[in-house]
Amino acid sequence: MAEKSEKLGSFTWEGTDRKGNKTKGKTSGKNAALIKAQLRQQGITPTKVKKEAVSLSFGGKGKAITPFDIAIFTRQLATMMKAGVPLIQSFDIVADGLENPNLRDIVLDIKTEVAAGNNFAGALRRHPKHFDDLFCNLVNSGEQSGALETMLDRVATYMEKTETLKRKVKKAMTYPIAVVIVALVVTTILLVKVVPQFEDLFSGFGADLPAFTQFVIGISEWMQEWWFVALGIIIATVYTFKESKRRSPAFADKVDHFMLKLPVVGVIIDKSAVARFGRVLSTTFAAGVPLVDALDSVAGAAGNAKYRDAIHTIRDDVSSGTQLQFSMKSTAVFPSMAVQLVAIGEESGALDSMLEKVADYYEEEVDTLVDSLTSLMEPVIMSVLGVLVGGLIVAMYLPIFQMGQAVG
Repeated sequence: MAEKSEKLGSFTWEGTDRKGNKTKGKTSGKNAALIKAQLRQQGITPTKVKKEAVSLSFGGKGKAITPFDIAIFTRQLATMMKAGVPLIQSFDIVADGLENPNLRDIVLDIKTEVAAGNNFAGALRRHPKHFDDLFCNLVNSGEQSGALETMLDRVATYMEKTETLKRKVKKAMTYPIAVVIVALVVTTILLVKVVPQFEDLFSGFGADLPAFTQFVIGISEWMQEWWFVALGIIIATVYTFKESKRRSPAFADKVDHFMLKLPVVGVIIDKSAVARFGRVLSTTFAAGVPLVDALDSVAGAAGNAKYRDAIHTIRDDVSSGTQLQFSMKSTAVFPSMAVQLVAIGEESGALDSMLEKVADYYEEEVDTLVDSLTSLMEPVIMSVLGVLVGGLIVAMYLPIFQMGQAVG
């Protein structure tokens, strides 16, 4: 029973702040007494604390919070503040408009922290799963400089463009995989359900079947008897790959390097890494973050081991006095277009705007490549399915053709 009491619950509360104004919110805690004590520490006198009933609806805790949800929240908050709405009131307005109940709870919890006198960045750091160090550091820079609404606008733009880019790369990756899966499913259905019907027909022929037909029937018989083995091998392979990538940084790095060598998809990943480099570095540098510290953030958001290692090398070079353009060129990783734009930015004193142009240029390149890949894959899908299905049909009808020729 003691273990059960340690579980956190969600509580709604009402009370008055130090100025006597009524306030309310929602927060998590072990019990009502601890929630009241926490509120008093924040300068709020609680008048009502009630534990929320556990929802029995499908999905349990509700929808997961996605990076796009965080981007929408940031954009709405920036819009409210630019319109002159105070931060605390902005939280209430934004929370009321959120469809995801989990995100609404987090926003109200952040509002409670800020209303108690804590800074916004500190309140965000209480939720590291959804607000990473880069997000919190940028918000902190905005608070320190007194330009929080401008910084929130920049963060929202950065997140929107970054997540859009990720979706495009994911689309490019999943499309070929989807083709392979569809081809395997169609082939399996034909081998397990259709080929056995022809096998029964051929058993009464009393003649040797063509080698191709015998090969296909052999595969069909194996699939009917050992399909669970094939399924188990596929599941085990996928699981082993994911676990190896998660547990072994060296293996994950090798996968990243291999992905860059793939045709078309590798080019998309390569250009998206350059776009992400430009987007993150322009956002952090424009926020007043020192270049060396900004490069640390960029390395963490690179999305590929090859670029992460190159950015770490650039950071070390820049910290020792080397110009960014020369360090980028020496890594032999970044394309010449990106290096030239950075060089112009350094010489003109507009590095942040030039880095933004790098991001815009390579994001457009990724967009074009993804569209090209989609157009290219459509005939490939037809060809692959045609070869598989057509091959099985030919294998099944060969004996009938031969028998017709013998009769003729």
